[in-house]
Amino acid sequence: MTSVVAGMTGVSVLPADIPAPTTYSVVSSTSSWAGDATDSAVGDAPAGQASGVAASGAILGSLSRLSAADLPAFLQSHRSDLDRMLVDPPKAGDMSGVWRLLDPVKQAALLKAAPHVIGNLEGIPYAVRGRANVIDLKRTIADTEDKLATGDGRAVRIELQRKLETLGNVEKALTRRDGVKRTLVSLDTSDDARASIVIGDLATAKYVSVLVPGMYMSVGEQIEDWAKTAQNLYDQQTDWLRRALGPRSGGGTPGVATVAWIGYQTPVLMNIGGMKLATEGADSLERTLEGIQSLRQADPPYLSVFAHSYGSTAALLALERGSVTVDSLALLGSPGSDAQSVSELSVRAGNVYVGQAGLDPVVHSAFFGSDPGSPSYGAKPMGVNGGVDPITGLELGGSSGHNEYFTAGTECMRNLALIGIGLGRLVMSGDADAATQDSQAASQPAPRIN
Repeated sequence: MTSVVAGMTGVSVLPADIPAPTTYSVVSSTSSWAGDATDSAVGDAPAGQASGVAASGAILGSLSRLSAADLPAFLQSHRSDLDRMLVDPPKAGDMSGVWRLLDPVKQAALLKAAPHVIGNLEGIPYAVRGRANVIDLKRTIADTEDKLATGDGRAVRIELQRKLETLGNVEKALTRRDGVKRTLVSLDTSDDARASIVIGDLATAKYVSVLVPGMYMSVGEQIEDWAKTAQNLYDQQTDWLRRALGPRSGGGTPGVATVAWIGYQTPVLMNIGGMKLATEGADSLERTLEGIQSLRQADPPYLSVFAHSYGSTAALLALERGSVTVDSLALLGSPGSDAQSVSELSVRAGNVYVGQAGLDPVVHSAFFGSDPGSPSYGAKPMGVNGGVDPITGLELGGSSGHNEYFTAGTECMRNLALIGIGLGRLVMSGDADAATQDSQAASQPAPRIN
């Protein structure tokens, strides 16, 4: 156990016949409009959450029925109820239905009065959430600067300065790179800050990959690097799609979106051995995935989750519940979960991959109940130790230990990029005996991309 915990603390032209990506439909979340289905929502909720769900349903129903003139006074008198919606959030489908019923005047009033709420409710369009969270970010920065200018006491000033640094790093991470837009789709400015930044357009992308981090991944210290990792994945996926399409691309490619997701409080050494934060992470990730499915029912993307370390346990818990299904899942340096095989996970066609770096003490530990890398688990091996790309001929770096899986230029990142665009058949397995199979897979005839 000691060695496992210690390990977890360390943090060209493609041939024309490359197989084109495939796209699968995503199971849509079904839910009734909250204004008419409060009783149903309460019935489905755990007993301890029933009152919160009922309150959320009542608020949503009231918002849809109020006149624009009555809305400001209602919002002023129900601020605490709005805040509680983040504790017991409504279902994404309910929120989406109510939002569509609100006219632009009501939407603008809500955005102004409660940006911290609107920016974090699944089911509200991502562009709206992005604007709301930027408003909340700027307001919180200004408020913190005011408190810092007038605050007394060294401890208070240190805490305020730390908060300013965290919020400033979020602001830096939002800076557009190479013309690709970034959207702040979630933001919690509390001491245990949380944030999610989308690279690309989550509302239209044909391929969506959600990156789930493990321990010691705080917003204040890692959000910039995590967004950089998501950008690298975005760039690689776009490049592979361009190569796959070849002359058919006409200079364009199907849209890609990657999500630098820090949607839960990641553990530190003192609490890495417990499941509480993993369960909270699973709850948050489940809502994120349901939100994507709800807003993209008419045009579902190919949805992937790439999870590392403790974050892989959170992802496994979310996908054991059967409430949300993804198209592919990659587990990197995973300590496992209660699920004992791929068949117990809501992942289409068994598209579960496992990456295990040399000198990573976490792999094969089954620390939380199972070993995703064991043959009996049924996951597909994914090379992470480096090698020559059988398609491009490029030399790929290897990942060593527990914290190098997301390093740019590695075999791991190359494989993740392909998994996320439905080209898992081109993943380098990392097995020398499979090198010939990798090469053969790269040269098989390719179906056209629609």
